Amino acid sequence: MPSPLPQDPIAEARRQWSAHGWGEYADGMAAITSVIRAQQIFLARVEEVLKPLGLTFARYELLTLLHFTRTGALPMAKASARLQVHPTSVTNAVDRLEAVGLVRRTPHPTDRRTTLVELTPEGHELSLRATQQLNETVFGEPGLADEDLEPLLRILARLRQGAGDFDGEANW
Repeated sequence: MPSPLPQDPIAEARRQWSAHGWGEYADGMAAITSVIRAQQIFLARVEEVLKPLGLTFARYELLTLLHFTRTGALPMAKASARLQVHPTSVTNAVDRLEAVGLVRRTPHPTDRRTTLVELTPEGHELSLRATQQLNETVFGEPGLADEDLEPLLRILARLRQGAGDFDGEANW
């Protein structure tokens, strides 16, 4: 981990934005840049837990999605929609997970055009182990004060809703 900088580089960029005549855009630039940097920080912490388990965050998300289903299986197109990623990304994740025995492709019982991705017992066990480790080391200690979490979740939900992620209430 690199040493902390003596000043906040995003605050300095915001100051420079204003100094160069872009003041009306400075807050938006600082907000977006801050969220992107926060995403990098969170992802690095998550990957530190998942990498020793042989998982990326995308593959972990797929395993966990399947774990949450009633049957442990979903059509690949539905997995893509629920994870909000391109179908090619799901296919890639399934290929990698299938190669190590964590999921398998199975024919849909009533629709011959559809392929299901199904969690194997090994995938189920790894999903639970990864979740336990993430809960203990990342999700339980996200680096934010407890009282900041709910307002942040509401703000980000409004952003995601405005971007078309969902129609209904976020229910935070």
